[in-house]
Amino acid sequence: MDLFEYQARDIFEKHGVPVLGGVVATTPEEARAGAEKLGGGTVVVKAQVKTGGRGKAGGVKLAHSPDEAAQKAEEILGMDIKGHTVHRVMVAAGAKIAEEFYFSVLLDRSNRNYLAMCSVEGGVEIEQLAVERPEALAKVAVDPIVGIDEAKAAEIVDAAGFADELKAPVADAILKLWTVFTAEDATLVEVNPLVRTEDGAIIALDGKVTLDENASEVRHPDHEALEDKESTDPLEAKAKANGLNYVKLDGEVGIIGNGAGLVMSTLDVVAYAGEEHGGVKPANFLDIGGGANAQVMANGLDVILHDPQVKSVFVNVFGGITACDEVAKGIVGALEILGDEATKPLVVRLDGNNVALGRQILADAAHPLVTLADTMDGGADTAAAKAAAAA
Repeated sequence: MDLFEYQARDIFEKHGVPVLGGVVATTPEEARAGAEKLGGGTVVVKAQVKTGGRGKAGGVKLAHSPDEAAQKAEEILGMDIKGHTVHRVMVAAGAKIAEEFYFSVLLDRSNRNYLAMCSVEGGVEIEQLAVERPEALAKVAVDPIVGIDEAKAAEIVDAAGFADELKAPVADAILKLWTVFTAEDATLVEVNPLVRTEDGAIIALDGKVTLDENASEVRHPDHEALEDKESTDPLEAKAKANGLNYVKLDGEVGIIGNGAGLVMSTLDVVAYAGEEHGGVKPANFLDIGGGANAQVMANGLDVILHDPQVKSVFVNVFGGITACDEVAKGIVGALEILGDEATKPLVVRLDGNNVALGRQILADAAHPLVTLADTMDGGADTAAAKAAAAA
């Protein structure tokens, strides 16, 4: 789960990372009040969207009075920044910046550890810096067991080339940012820029945090309050409420499978088959897991069939722990539960444990929406053809 900047700022403050005051506003009047609360002087009005490039898009503006803060907020609210509509701004206290730096720590899946990145050149697009001048960006591997202790923080600031007088205060900020990373179960904590002000303070001026949702329910129930329900796709919200592993895509063939590997393979096969039928594509990723009973199947179909883009559904299940006859009973039961709400053709391919019995159950049910397929490729082709015909 990606956080807004104001949420990252609040989490930083919670763990002792030095930050400036900030107030969230959804109207120009709230922005004016926020600027007054911060002392009535110079503030920065910043669009709160989960994407980069806000400054270049005009989503970050300086204001020298509460009235000007309201004016800037009015200009920013409602903007479209890379497909993200601005619903709120953060009014942040101004700072007299002497130098800008960069720091991040992230989960490095390819190397199965953590990676810290640091540079004395912050405030720029770090991806561009990494390509054009890779020597300016220090990359330091972090052992997940040891983490970032004082020795590792010293190694990071040395590798980045900080001046001697800055090493201790920057290392201290890095240690506190590591606390954020571990205490909140994050997969990314990034500060760009981390600044030195004219009076010598080291401050996290901007923050980007990504939290591991796998840890949220058990260890961080408070993280639920950080979810951006306003922009969450309603189908994904419904799937999550029903405990389904669902991701909406931009296509016409709904996909239901059991097991992430099988579902990913099904996406590929449907995409390939769709090229022969007008370019139709998979509409979603939906893994119902091993317990494909009637209610689970009904929940999955309920989500997919309410996607207006979906024209057909491909159910591709390999019977293992849950046998194919149980899956077939689930499909029949799901269609009974949904009743008239089920209106789109379903292509069903079963294989594995008790496959013959599963196919017989579906054949005996003779539901007008259901077409049986013998193979995965054949099922994908049939589903793509039905989607194309209904488009």
